[in-house]
Amino acid sequence: MDLVRRHGWDLTPAEAVALQRQLAAEVVADRPLALDAVRLVAGVDVSVKNDRSHAAIVVATYPDFRVVETVTALMPTPFPYVPGLLSFREGPVLEEAFGRLQAEPDVFLFDGMGTAHPRRIGIASHMGLWLQRPTIGVGKTRLCGRNAPLDEEKGAHQPLIDRAETIGAVVRTRKAKHPLFISPGHLADIPTSVALVLACAPKFRLPEPIRLAHKAAGAFS
Repeated sequence: MDLVRRHGWDLTPAEAVALQRQLAAEVVADRPLALDAVRLVAGVDVSVKNDRSHAAIVVATYPDFRVVETVTALMPTPFPYVPGLLSFREGPVLEEAFGRLQAEPDVFLFDGMGTAHPRRIGIASHMGLWLQRPTIGVGKTRLCGRNAPLDEEKGAHQPLIDRAETIGAVVRTRKAKHPLFISPGHLADIPTSVALVLACAPKFRLPEPIRLAHKAAGAFS
């Protein structure tokens, strides 16, 4: 699929932070998803092992999650691990994988953050600017923000708040299991992002497209 290539990846951490602050102003995080029109959902994940990054994108039908396309890409990991700068570590290999994608997903679910990020531009938001399609961040652990206590039942959710701003939601996708940290990436909003993630997680903690992508990304050759 076509990407809008916004910048090169050969940056220092300080340059990366400055670029994030510039790009964050372009992120649209208040546009409801047209959930009734969603037919294809992509899960996006990257696995890193021995300084190699393996990206996987799995496109599945919605709401029955039949896989229609899986693409992968493998390259040396180009950027150190720095909290808050995941997109510069995973972006290059994702760029290559997205370039191989033939399907046209309606929404992309990323294993990582959207606006639930100190500078409001996690990997789902950052790559959303390249994709120019709706993206959602699905974080497994908290990067920033606080929330009120969460009920144990599936579907329970609370606003995720950082510096008096609601940046996402903490969502229980499976009863009595650790919650996920859901936030819009780009061209989405919090309520419909939460609704879609819950609909994509009928059985497991992780939404099915991300679960499939995680399995594919972990299958190093």
